[in-house]
Amino acid sequence: MGWVGRNLKAHPVPTPLPWQGRLPANRGCSPSLGQDGVCRPPTPRGIARGSASGATGLPAPAPPFGFRSLKKAALLQSPRTMKLYQKLRTAVPRLVVSQEEDEEEEEEDVDAPTPTGHSRLAPWWVGSGLLLTAVLLSTVTVWVLRQVSGGWHGPAPPSQCHQVPESHRFDCYPERRVVVTQELCEGRGCCFVETPPAAGGERGVPWCFYPPDFPSYALQSLNQTALGMVGLLVRREKAYYPRDIEVLRLDVELETDTRLHVKITDAANPRYEVPLDVPRAEKRAENPIYSLDFSKDPFGLLLRRRDTGTVLLNTTVAPLIFADQFLQISTALPSRFLYGLGEHRSTLLHSLDWSTLTLWARDVSPTESFNLYGAHPFYLLLEEGGDAHGVFLLNSNAMEVALQPAPALTWRTIGGVLDFYIFLGPDPNTVIQQYQEVIGFPAMPPLWALGFHLCRWGYGSSNETWQTVRAMRNFQIPQDAQWNDIDYMDGYRDFTFDPQKFASLPSLVEDLHKHGQHYVMILDPGISSTSPRGSYWPFDEGLRRGLFINTTQGQPLIGQVWPGYTAFADFSNGDTRRWWLENLQRFHAHVPFDGVWIDMNEPSNFMDGSEEGCPPGELDSPPYTPAVLGDSLSAKTVCASAKQSASVHYNLHNLYGLMEAEATASALIQIRGKRPFVISRSTFPSQGRYSGHWLGDNRSQWKDMYYSIPGMLSFSLFGIPLVGADICGFSGSTSEELCTRWMQLGAFYPFSRNHNSQNEKAQDPTAFSPAARTAMKDVLLTRYSLLPFLYTLFHRAHLHGETVARPLFFEFPRDMATYGLDRQFLWGRSLLVTPVLEPGVDSVTGYFPRGVWYDFYTGSSVNSSGEMLKLPAPLEHLNLHLREGSILPTQKPGPTSEASRGNPLRLIVALSPGATAWGDLFWDDGESLDTFERGSYSYLVFNATENVLTSSVLHTSTKAASATIGTLSIYGVREPPHKVLLNGQEKPFSYLDNQVLTVSGLGLGLDQAFSLQWL
Repeated sequence: MGWVGRNLKAHPVPTPLPWQGRLPANRGCSPSLGQDGVCRPPTPRGIARGSASGATGLPAPAPPFGFRSLKKAALLQSPRTMKLYQKLRTAVPRLVVSQEEDEEEEEEDVDAPTPTGHSRLAPWWVGSGLLLTAVLLSTVTVWVLRQVSGGWHGPAPPSQCHQVPESHRFDCYPERRVVVTQELCEGRGCCFVETPPAAGGERGVPWCFYPPDFPSYALQSLNQTALGMVGLLVRREKAYYPRDIEVLRLDVELETDTRLHVKITDAANPRYEVPLDVPRAEKRAENPIYSLDFSKDPFGLLLRRRDTGTVLLNTTVAPLIFADQFLQISTALPSRFLYGLGEHRSTLLHSLDWSTLTLWARDVSPTESFNLYGAHPFYLLLEEGGDAHGVFLLNSNAMEVALQPAPALTWRTIGGVLDFYIFLGPDPNTVIQQYQEVIGFPAMPPLWALGFHLCRWGYGSSNETWQTVRAMRNFQIPQDAQWNDIDYMDGYRDFTFDPQKFASLPSLVEDLHKHGQHYVMILDPGISSTSPRGSYWPFDEGLRRGLFINTTQGQPLIGQVWPGYTAFADFSNGDTRRWWLENLQRFHAHVPFDGVWIDMNEPSNFMDGSEEGCPPGELDSPPYTPAVLGDSLSAKTVCASAKQSASVHYNLHNLYGLMEAEATASALIQIRGKRPFVISRSTFPSQGRYSGHWLGDNRSQWKDMYYSIPGMLSFSLFGIPLVGADICGFSGSTSEELCTRWMQLGAFYPFSRNHNSQNEKAQDPTAFSPAARTAMKDVLLTRYSLLPFLYTLFHRAHLHGETVARPLFFEFPRDMATYGLDRQFLWGRSLLVTPVLEPGVDSVTGYFPRGVWYDFYTGSSVNSSGEMLKLPAPLEHLNLHLREGSILPTQKPGPTSEASRGNPLRLIVALSPGATAWGDLFWDDGESLDTFERGSYSYLVFNATENVLTSSVLHTSTKAASATIGTLSIYGVREPPHKVLLNGQEKPFSYLDNQVLTVSGLGLGLDQAFSLQWL
């Protein structure tokens, strides 16, 4: 039992946790113990050869997780503790580089003298010979019983169980719908201690939890490779799930200085792995900002941040379990500030009070505690002091993540492998960029995708849809895209439109295009299977080619969705993608749509499994089912045992929406030859490369409006910046006040769409009173004026993986007051949005981090010390503030993005107290493919310093340089200038008492560098 050291020359050996055993206090120690009070043996020689990073002389590791509350357990006078105590007398912790080196050390240990024990315990030892003999005999008996029972661990003695603090109790019996008795618990060899139930019937402290010495894997060997290390893990005692895998392979790759890749899989047999295109490291990181240690027996890894010594991962806190259909690994967390792990409806900052987050794509209206439409096994954690790191488990099987207040986290999945990427940041923004370097940067959307979108289920006809579009035009309310829900279809069948009610649909689309607008239609992956043979090409052709998900018997699995009985397209099959393209081409010839909304792609099924149910077996009824809604993997979806081209649905379910999005985006590129626009309900990591996301079928309630903010911000973390919620709510009837406030918030979703359900009153802006309609129009005009800024943010997301909408803590990670904020958000680093989220109020309270903030509309400033401020918020007003030191490109708004892009630009400069500011602008034709890659764009950088504003043209293209800069507004000019010079020529200007300087009528082309000076 010992530690396998990495990066530990002259570095104390990390402390084993209580379930690894403990050295008797002061045995062979100097009078001065280590900083954590633990006696450590001398560091073995030659450990530099096992270094993960080559660093030396790092500070001693932090105390092991939970050790301070548990270290007394090693001195308890119980037979079982005696066994551990005796075992440790000859198991001095040591470092292992390879299997051969480990064997040599074991030979040395055989003849090593036994150090003297603790003097206080010596009399007890002398007087306990008979007891010791009895303990040894009982140990042998237990060992024999375990072998006979196939690895049964036996009940843990109450003494060591009660010593485990409640917050550190890792659940040994996580099954739902089971009353865990002491007999069941001890049958797994675990501790059973009853605690008071949690309030409200929620799951609280587990009654059944792992004892300190529960068997796990041991690290048998560890060898250096070109990229890192490879090792073998061996389990000598079976765990309690069937088909334990006894020998595992450990691969550790130091891919970059800020990215570590750790993979654990079956050493003997291949297992399903997610078919995601990830980067492959070509050489080992030279100067990693992390160091890595390993515990040998039981196996565990401990990851530190080198400059602070913060322990980011510590998997020794609970045993590793790796059975065929149950994989579990736990880790301590360095703080409670945890984000991500979607898709769920919750606050942005997760609660660690015994909550479980399930990842299994499911069609259900967003509800707290339910697994929702997508699966994103990634979390970001803020450390004490403001550093940040992220962890991504590349696994697509049904999964749950258990959080507990220790703080600690447990991953449980029922298939695949444990394939972890760890991103060291060190700030939140760079963590997300590093994550997207693995999963892929998001696609650059067309400019029109950032305009306002309007939809509803229940227009009834194309003429009614057209009437809504005309009403929006009559009131000159900006709109870029009109959508239709499933009511445009003939019998709800894909690739059709109702020949009576939607006969004028092609004409509607033509009219939209004439006005610079676009059309988006909905598609579902369920293909109607009931039409007479030869009458519905999508099904007939898909059946002929064998392109549907099949049952275990090889026949198309039939479920039920909107058109009735349906088959489900198998997007893991390359031939299906070709068939999908052909269907879209055939429909586009009649209705030249511009974008596609892919819904119901979890995939959703109104039946559980299929019309015939699901067959018996361990795919549909696995040994362990995570806490999924409906308690079954097939609840409102297809059977997990269903066959797809790439694997069984059990493995591919969470990838279904991603695969459909990829097929749809590819088809749109081939059909239109322009950037695709796809919005998907179900998502998985890398989805941002192909689609955006809306947050699902919400309700017209105030709390739903609030929850849209943490939902939007979470998807920013997931690399899907084109995200928004149904403005004013999908189901239920909205009120004028709620819809006005929601339109104000929704105007600042990166993806902005108003959508509601059938049989509810209309909620588009034209449906309300003149006052409400004007408020909605004004906030949309504000959005359209900011399109150059928003478009530039998306360019930075596409190029670098930056976020568009982001939490305040991304920009202020040292300010703990921002950690839980999810009622405000930022666009980029510069624009603070503080919406009203409550009824009946005319003010709103928001947090302003330290610094100067300017009112977006007026330029008036407030100097905050980092405080909550109460702001006036009448119904017609949304509070927007600019951060000091920023420059925003804006534009005179028009009724569409196409109309707007021809208008002059206005730069808003928000000076810092030192009179500096920075900003940039990316501009192209707004729709062509790969404009950056082909060089068909303009890119400008703006700087202000010492009363001079300069524009630097870093790249220009004649096709992209048609816009001009007409106005400069400079906020925070403390003294009235005497004159203003543009490129040395004096210009007229205005200056207001609130320290705003404005220069107009400039007419500067984007291909022109300029310098403006105020004196």
